[in-house]
Amino acid sequence: MYAIFETGGKQYKVAAGDVLKVEKLSATPGDKLKFDKVFAINDDKQLRVGNPYLDAAIVNAVVLSEGKRDKVIIFKYKAKKGYRKKQGHRQPYTEIEIKSFSADGKIISKKAEKKAEKPATAGAKDAAVEADKDKKPKATIKPAEAEEGAKAEKPKAARKPATKKETSAEGEKAAKKETAAEGKKATEAKVAKKETTAEGKKTTTAKMEKPATTETTKKPATSAAKKDAEKKPAKATKKAAEEKKSE
Repeated sequence: MYAIFETGGKQYKVAAGDVLKVEKLSATPGDKLKFDKVFAINDDKQLRVGNPYLDAAIVNAVVLSEGKRDKVIIFKYKAKKGYRKKQGHRQPYTEIEIKSFSADGKIISKKAEKKAEKPATAGAKDAAVEADKDKKPKATIKPAEAEEGAKAEKPKAARKPATKKETSAEGEKAAKKETAAEGKKATEAKVAKKETTAEGKKTTTAKMEKPATTETTKKPATSAAKKDAEKKPAKATKKAAEEKKSE
């Protein structure tokens, strides 16, 4: 339910109980007001639109207070002319509360809206209660023998699930084992790498070294051997000379 009316050159869409600020009116707080410039009224059954206003349509309101809106600054400026002007303005207003509105003698107020809403809500509550009753299962009566058998066969106590502390401790142990295994694998990989590098170095050094020659090198003659070799031909020549003389 709503109404559209005009005041102060502006149009407002309101319902019963709304509070709004309109352009300043010549009224004091507590005064009752009637606005007859009503464009349309909707009572949830029919929408009535005027041309431009509805005949015999009124919006009733009460003045709550008067005041001024926030300040608006107006600044004027002209370049290279030395013209500057600053001015402030606060628009006055009147705060009103909409009590009711009527069309063709039918008054629509907040109380009427509540009365119209109550029967609908009551019917919905009754339907919800009936639905809950239908959903609830009917109680079944157990025979005496079944009750005795249930008492005789008591279920074994189930083991309690592990507490959070135990589960956390087990998780920490498993994590430590995994980290230790990973560390061992890493050390083994490092040792294998070192061995492979050492073997590679040995092969490279073996290739760089020259193979030994099979031929034996003759040792140079010493100084004493040289002197003996020189003395032998001299002695042979002396013997030959002596033999000639003897002849």
